[in-house]
Amino acid sequence: MKKDIKIPEVENVFLAAVQEWSDDFMEKVWYAYLVNDSDFNLGSVMVVSKAFGTIDGEMKKTSVLRHAFVEVPAVSVVKIEMIEKSLLVLNNEFMVTFFIGNTLYDKKFIFKSNLINENKTEEVPILFVEGVMVK
Repeated sequence: MKKDIKIPEVENVFLAAVQEWSDDFMEKVWYAYLVNDSDFNLGSVMVVSKAFGTIDGEMKKTSVLRHAFVEVPAVSVVKIEMIEKSLLVLNNEFMVTFFIGNTLYDKKFIFKSNLINENKTEEVPILFVEGVMVK
């Protein structure tokens, strides 16, 4: 029965977009980070990302990217990917799935369109730099 199924809630795991200097592009670019601010190691982590939305009245969407990490230790961060500046006007979605022990957790994090910008930054725990977070 549905009432017997327990869906665990993800706590102290979130995403942050942080701006960093890139020698390749000779400008600051945004990178997505997975932040594990919990006391538990995350095992078999899978992150699936895509961007979607409308530009000039036309529906746009990107390819789906997949990233896998064997483990993300407790109180640590892992860099996921660069977020291209032309995608900042779209919704950037990250589906994160991981194990804590034998329990499977999953959560969808969405940076809404135009949310990632320098005016909406705050200090990101563990990284101690300015960034935009979604929890």
